[in-house]
Amino acid sequence: MPNIIEITDFSDPALDIYARRTENQLLNREHPEEGIFIAESPKVVERALDAGFEPVSVLVEKRHIDGEAREILARCGGVPVYTAEFDVLTQLTGFRLTRGVLCAMRRKALPGMEEILRGCTRIAVLENVMNPTNVGAIFRSAAALGMDAVLLTPGSSNPLYRRSIRVSMGTVFQVPWTFAPENWQEQLKKLGFATAALALRDDTRSIRDERLAREEKLALVLGTEGDGLADATIADCDYTVKIPMTHGVDSLNVAAASAVAFFQLGNS
Repeated sequence: MPNIIEITDFSDPALDIYARRTENQLLNREHPEEGIFIAESPKVVERALDAGFEPVSVLVEKRHIDGEAREILARCGGVPVYTAEFDVLTQLTGFRLTRGVLCAMRRKALPGMEEILRGCTRIAVLENVMNPTNVGAIFRSAAALGMDAVLLTPGSSNPLYRRSIRVSMGTVFQVPWTFAPENWQEQLKKLGFATAALALRDDTRSIRDERLAREEKLALVLGTEGDGLADATIADCDYTVKIPMTHGVDSLNVAAASAVAFFQLGNS
């Protein structure tokens, strides 16, 4: 049976993770083994549970306890399930809950780069992609369009930030990922990956170039919003590629560009 707790005191410290802690506080950089993330909506929570993440507590709109959240709550064992009517939860969290369910879950230790790339042939590398919405959208495209894994440089937004998780529809729990070491390009080459930088330059190949598709292992490298990839990163890549565009459009949002690139060169 779920451990249902009616919310009567907004100042209850147990609710801090939902209402008063920032993403960086939840991440807990000083003690990452104690890090927490928030999954939102029954589908997303289900994908997190399927991936083996441990629930800490649940915040759920009362009408969903015996409805959309019932199966999720059954899987969460005896963790506290905080509940109230919709208006109360909106007052607590400051905004509307998606599908009336939030679940606080423990983070796991991140795997090493070699571990997640074992057996992979198509991966994405995100260099300093800082917008959580873009990170989430890229993961959703990676899952749908045949990418085996995602590497992120330390300057990128954490995929387990709440907005990233929500935008990804929980695919951050399905696509293997980790943060890359500083020498990630050197490591990729040792692992047999050719690297293709997506960049707005004249000296590029078309993303339709058959040589890209013929590469046994290929890493598609995408850069931060606005500035794109660093010059040194582009110089160290095996290919520089560009998405052909019409009507005078010279660039796409990084998330949109990722979807085009994954569709063209992924394993799907």
